[in-house]
Amino acid sequence: MELFWILLFSSVCPLAWGQGVYAPANAQIVHSGAACNVKDDNISERIYTIKEGDTLVLQCIVKGHPRPQVRWTKTAGSASDKFQETSIYNETLRIEGIQRVQGGRYYCKADNGVGVAAIKSIRVDVQYLDTPVLTVHQTISDVRGSYYQEKTVFLRCTVHSNPPARFIWKRGNTLIEQSKDNGVDIYEPLYTQGETKVLKLKNLRPKDFADYTCQVSVRNVCNIEDKSFTFRLTNATTPPMIRLSVNDTVVVDPGQDVLLTCEVTSGFPPPTVTWSRYPGPLPLSAQVRGTTLILRAVTPADAGFYNCSAVNNVGNPARKNANLVVRTMSNLTFQITPDSNKDSETIQMGRDLKLSCHVDATPQDKVNYTWYKNGAPVFNSDSLILLRSDPDMAPGTSSLEIVDMKFRDLATYSCVANFPGSRVPELRVDVNISQSSVSPPMLSVPPGGQVVSVREGGNAELVCLVVDGKPRPPVLWSRLEKDLLMPSGATMVETPDGRLRLKNVSRDMMGLYRCQTAPYNGLNIKRREAQVQLNVQYPPILDPVFQDMRSRNYQMVTLTCTVLRSNPPRLTDIRWFRNGDLIRMPMPDLKETPELKFKLEPNNNGSYECRVSNNAGTSTCTFNVSAKPYNAEFYFDTPNPVRILKGNNYSYNLQWTQRDPEATDQIIGYWFNVRKNKQGLFSKQIDLKGKEPEKGVLMSYTISDLRIPLSYEVRLVPITTYSTGDYISRIIQYSEPYTYPRSSDHVCGFEDERICGFSQDRSDVFDWTRQNHLTQNPKRSANTGPETDRSGTKEGYYMYIEASRPRVPGDRARLLSPLYNVTSVRGPKGSGRVPYCVSFYYHMKGKHIGTLNVLLRVRSIASVDSVVWTKSGDQGRDWKKAFFDISPSGPFQIVFEGIRGPSFEGDIAIDDVFITIGKCKQENTVASAVLIGGSHSLPLASWLTFGLSCILSLLYR
Repeated sequence: MELFWILLFSSVCPLAWGQGVYAPANAQIVHSGAACNVKDDNISERIYTIKEGDTLVLQCIVKGHPRPQVRWTKTAGSASDKFQETSIYNETLRIEGIQRVQGGRYYCKADNGVGVAAIKSIRVDVQYLDTPVLTVHQTISDVRGSYYQEKTVFLRCTVHSNPPARFIWKRGNTLIEQSKDNGVDIYEPLYTQGETKVLKLKNLRPKDFADYTCQVSVRNVCNIEDKSFTFRLTNATTPPMIRLSVNDTVVVDPGQDVLLTCEVTSGFPPPTVTWSRYPGPLPLSAQVRGTTLILRAVTPADAGFYNCSAVNNVGNPARKNANLVVRTMSNLTFQITPDSNKDSETIQMGRDLKLSCHVDATPQDKVNYTWYKNGAPVFNSDSLILLRSDPDMAPGTSSLEIVDMKFRDLATYSCVANFPGSRVPELRVDVNISQSSVSPPMLSVPPGGQVVSVREGGNAELVCLVVDGKPRPPVLWSRLEKDLLMPSGATMVETPDGRLRLKNVSRDMMGLYRCQTAPYNGLNIKRREAQVQLNVQYPPILDPVFQDMRSRNYQMVTLTCTVLRSNPPRLTDIRWFRNGDLIRMPMPDLKETPELKFKLEPNNNGSYECRVSNNAGTSTCTFNVSAKPYNAEFYFDTPNPVRILKGNNYSYNLQWTQRDPEATDQIIGYWFNVRKNKQGLFSKQIDLKGKEPEKGVLMSYTISDLRIPLSYEVRLVPITTYSTGDYISRIIQYSEPYTYPRSSDHVCGFEDERICGFSQDRSDVFDWTRQNHLTQNPKRSANTGPETDRSGTKEGYYMYIEASRPRVPGDRARLLSPLYNVTSVRGPKGSGRVPYCVSFYYHMKGKHIGTLNVLLRVRSIASVDSVVWTKSGDQGRDWKKAFFDISPSGPFQIVFEGIRGPSFEGDIAIDDVFITIGKCKQENTVASAVLIGGSHSLPLASWLTFGLSCILSLLYR
């Protein structure tokens, strides 16, 4: 760190002290997005109303020291709902294109570790209006005592909206009023919560055959326009009816083409036919031609229910569905079951034996099984019984029972599974039945394999071998603890050779694994089981991993490195290092917690490491041990820190607190360094004169002789007798509007590339562009934008927004002025806040001109925007002047916001901006300003009372 230590000769205010550390207080949520309305409801909760698709911007204003962290959370609608994180640790919450599901209660929580966190909430109400859905229902009933039928029609109109919509019914262009027409009835069905209105036409009359319109409205809330739907009722109006060209279930082979036709048999108006699939969407290869759905070369993935729907808004939609089944066949297995009644595990003459065969197939019930003995088909007999579907086995299993087994039954039996008439290949399995070819299996873990040890991150192989068994079944692996899954995520894993291979082993895989023989592809008897322990070795887990320790010099320091877990648990080595060098000391007891004690002195500050090892590796505890003081913490909530001095200078009231001042040697003072353009201008030592900083107590120092309107970087470093701490840095800024009389030197005509300190807003959609006549695009739109700047010179610059592509309607560009400090408390003659005049020229020519807004952004703890001037639409080909007064309550910025109109002929430009102290002088020029309620800036939150501060007279002497 390089600082410039220069003796400072200037009048400075003595160091002031006051209470500084305090919990977050007065949390407040303000908005700067596209709000329709913000109000308080009957339980004093703020409600933010916004149109669906607009941008939600909520800003959490909070003060506290140290600077609080802000976190946003949301509930769906009530405090009992589960929190959902939306934006963490950000003062501004911004949601582009907000949707109705994102409405609810938003919470802003500010916490700085001092006292109780501050929490505020606001309810976001998303407003929307969908297009209504109108359906027609007819009833025909006999009227007893008469010889005619009464036909009644119900027109049902349903809409989703917020707030609840208002319904208007029209016949043709005439409003339908129930009180003036006995043939109609308008009512709301039960349990529809205001979303449905029914128009009942009783005993249809000739005039009732007409066009009916259901119009819905939310009374233009959030500028949401009304929506409507029109239906023509005729004497031919009928609900739809359909039929499918196929049966309810369609079974096909893979690779076949499938055509499903949905024939409309009746319905007027002509129904609209659509196809859908469950589960999932239609296959990518599906083609819809009219009412026919074509599936080319189907695969098993195309199987499912295909639904045809016909809708004409009369009655209920007509629906038919077909279940498409694509044949598949795989994984043919067999089982050999000895006589279960005799509890046998081997083949014995004179006892029964069952052979079973199962294939995984779709459709399972359409599989045909054929049994062969030594190649010849097997038929039912007294000694051989065929079971098409064995009730004692899994569904779809075929069995062959051998009754009272004889030597003639020793043979090779074959099971063949197929789909009759299908192109799906058949599957076959052969089973050799003899006294020597069938024997119960034995499961064995190789010597030394009961416990498998592996280092974390390595590979492991668990082995369970089938010995002395014919035929040899596969081995199934699972975790011994029921709630634990296999590393693959499955509950059980099959291995044909009994070897379970695990890669990249982690410590959560450690534990007992069960291996057992499968009940298929071998004897169907009691399973053989064994267990294997997987032991994952990892280096010691230590606490702390890193710790910053501060202490006074010449005091004892104890460093403790706790071993939380270790596998293997036996430690092999413990060593201590300082700044990378081994500390020579007696070998510590490996069974005790590693600990290092020493007296801290100026020459043994540094980084200490405790390296603890076992057979799996080494881990480290790191301690940064120092007598260096903690850094200070700047206070950012100082009200009006800037004061104007004589000679075009200003002073700045710098405030801070000291973090844990008692942790190290006494802090005797501070060095502060003032820098400009990374160059040190002057430095000074602030002497505390024996008074030690107190935790949470605010300290102040006034920096004088700063030049208007320059900005500076200030660095602050605490000092003790033996060392200095780390510096903290912040930028202090000044920007003060000019006073009358005005001159052309004070006009911002954007002639310099620095554009008078104006800047682009990073939160908008696009930027303003600096341009003059010579830099204009020759292919630009000729019917919009200025030819020259306000003065009429080709060299003069101006700022404008370009409305051509890729811009879309509603895109916003914001240009921010420098920050202006309000240093006077009262206006002339005690009239309240000091007035300022804002004046500028604007150019808005074109048939697609959008809106130009001027916003006042008042800076307190956070920014609060309010519109103070606005203009929309074509304003002619000439530059026009606008001016208006503002009375900000604190430091402020002027924001020029250009909003793109409906198309490309909508360029908006500004030039020659004045921001001056005092009210605007009345001029003959037409002041086309539209004031939006004067200054709408929020009042500053109540500030804490500070201790002693600089006497104001010293600032001006």
